[in-house]
Amino acid sequence: MSMDSESLPASGPALVAHAAGDLRIDDIPLARPAADEAVVEVSYGGICGSDLHYWLHGAAGESILKAPLVLGHEISGVVVRPAAGGAGPQAGTAVAVHPATPGPGAAKYPADRPNLSPGCTYLGSAARYPHTDGAFSRYVNLPVRMLRPLPDSIDLRTAALIEPASVAWHAVSRAGDIKGKSALVIGSGPIGALAVAVLKRGGAARITAVDLHAKPLEIAAAVGADQVINAADTAAIEAVEADVVIESSGNHHGLASAVRGAVRGGTVVMVGLLPTGMQPVPISLAITRELELKGSFRFNDEIDDVIAALADGSLDIEPVITHEFPLADALHAFEVAKDSTTSGKVLLSFDGEGPDQ
Repeated sequence: MSMDSESLPASGPALVAHAAGDLRIDDIPLARPAADEAVVEVSYGGICGSDLHYWLHGAAGESILKAPLVLGHEISGVVVRPAAGGAGPQAGTAVAVHPATPGPGAAKYPADRPNLSPGCTYLGSAARYPHTDGAFSRYVNLPVRMLRPLPDSIDLRTAALIEPASVAWHAVSRAGDIKGKSALVIGSGPIGALAVAVLKRGGAARITAVDLHAKPLEIAAAVGADQVINAADTAAIEAVEADVVIESSGNHHGLASAVRGAVRGGTVVMVGLLPTGMQPVPISLAITRELELKGSFRFNDEIDDVIAALADGSLDIEPVITHEFPLADALHAFEVAKDSTTSGKVLLSFDGEGPDQ
């Protein structure tokens, strides 16, 4: 479907966080797109932990709501009006979205790692004011540089996982060559499970997944984990002695398990975002065992690698999706998504026809 300027809708439904505990479906105006922006009709959106935090706490870490914020950065959709400037995908093109805008300015960061630019903004973020609205909207104007055309072999539902899968791909890439190595993933929520899938594709010899709950471990096994361990079994975790550990739990207990579960001389990649401030972690073990501790934050061009791997069938991530709800049932969807004992990745369907699971 293609829309000219006159036939664009004046407004559309969007999921907006107004404050802690105040999540609404608002009818918001659709502004006239800039010359470098295409209008995308959103098909699916994945609920991220940051979306949950804005709903539950009115903040995600130190990003505090100061005004209503359209949530969402894990989306797929179809271009319904191409950019007036002529660049980017044409009408009818199915797309995934890279939600980052690297920051301008002279602040120092590696030129090939724009994810580290201090002024970087992200769709659906309250890190700066005015906030950067997200894409949980029926229609959204997006710069063409954010859009990634999808091959026919990738359906729009699975494509909603491309953004978090890119986060997982970046984390695994931070560990270096993982082919033939043993791997341990601490925290088997959506990012952890996607890391398991990426490790499997990359040729890790043996993958162990850890979580406190059975459902995440079931999902991790479905995407490639050879062994699963309950997080309470610290002795079993330490006995893994993994060459590479991906810490995706985002709490200090998980990071402690990651340090203890790594082989001497091993690598620990920290993708789970811990709370601000001091953390009680046995860092002395990282020193005496000469572990390499590496941070991992968002991603850069890995989104293109994820799309290629999904297209050729070498990356299996579909089992990470456990629920799908229409936008009208967004509050229920968020309730389900916050319960990691029963859900993996929860999707919102924006076409009004998604199953209520």
